[in-house]
Amino acid sequence: MHFEKLTVNKRATQINVDVERVANAAVRTFDKVMGKLRLGGRRAAYDDVAYEFLGGAQDTLRKKHYDKSLRLLWKAEHAAPWTSFKDAGEAEKALLGIAERGLNDAEKSARSRISSKDFKALLDREYTLAEKKALVKILSKIGHGEAYAWLVSASMLNEVKSTGARAAVTMQVMEEAKHFVVLRELIQAFDVGVPRQAVWDYLLLEGCLRAKGLNRFFGMNVLVETIALSIFGMLSDKPGLEVLRLFHLDESRHTALPDNYFREFPMTEWQKKSPSARLSRLVMSLPAVPLVLYLEPELAELGVDVFEFAGSVLRKAVHLAERSGFLLPLPGKPMLAMFNAIFNAYCKATREHHEWRDYMAADTTGGAAEAAIEREIFGTPQAAAAE
Repeated sequence: MHFEKLTVNKRATQINVDVERVANAAVRTFDKVMGKLRLGGRRAAYDDVAYEFLGGAQDTLRKKHYDKSLRLLWKAEHAAPWTSFKDAGEAEKALLGIAERGLNDAEKSARSRISSKDFKALLDREYTLAEKKALVKILSKIGHGEAYAWLVSASMLNEVKSTGARAAVTMQVMEEAKHFVVLRELIQAFDVGVPRQAVWDYLLLEGCLRAKGLNRFFGMNVLVETIALSIFGMLSDKPGLEVLRLFHLDESRHTALPDNYFREFPMTEWQKKSPSARLSRLVMSLPAVPLVLYLEPELAELGVDVFEFAGSVLRKAVHLAERSGFLLPLPGKPMLAMFNAIFNAYCKATREHHEWRDYMAADTTGGAAEAAIEREIFGTPQAAAAE
């Protein structure tokens, strides 16, 4: 292609260049001084000379999270055709058509169960009213949590260093947005109403959003995402809830992000071990236990022991916290032993014929694929609880 060149006023052009150079130097100097004085300065941690964010490219983080997330990016139109989303491209639709033509009658029948017009009928057929209310109450905890995860992950973009880390967090922002809107439609399809936040999840999520700096990694990616991972793993093999398998896969990457990030940009020993940091993490964590225990009637309706579920969540969260460097006031093993004793004492006082159980070694994940993913992240429940 040939462009028709225009004539420019060289003198005026040079004046513009000179003015820009002087103004640029003045602004950069001012921002640099203000930044060192902690009175403002440049807000974006961006190196426009190197064309990278501060911290460099960090392609290892990018490949582990951004590239992998793009490869595994799933579309609601395919995974949950009963929703209103039309997010598949023409190439994806063509591939889906080829795949559908290769399905046998039984496979076609299974897939058609979650078409939009039949989905509510499927829920009515598979679940009693009490079971639907229980599922909605449990899922709504994560439904509200996904809204906060969207906000927190977006706020983390200006906290992490390197282009690779920002790319990883960007993918989490996109995935949290998708989780929120798709899960909302799933919950609403049960047609039993959606409960508002209880005080426990409100305090937990508000605490995550209000946390300073990388402590939001602890609140959201370690605490909240572990609860979400556990709920999705528990329910993903239930009729009509197959889409939760994809949520579970996303959450497994989110829980791995702090550990991978701190491998590249380690926390200082003071950040890990200072009494104030340990205490702030404990305070942030406190609402998580009553939040889970608050769901005892609903979990029971689904045949799940609330203390087994709580034990599995605590084991996973403590494992992730220590692996990432987010140390708590007590080391993991004695902390889990303490909660084990509390849970058993409570059950002995409130349940007939209770015998001591190791709730920290419990596993409530139902799907085989989800269980395999969690073993890769956390090891076997028994081994992890014994560490």
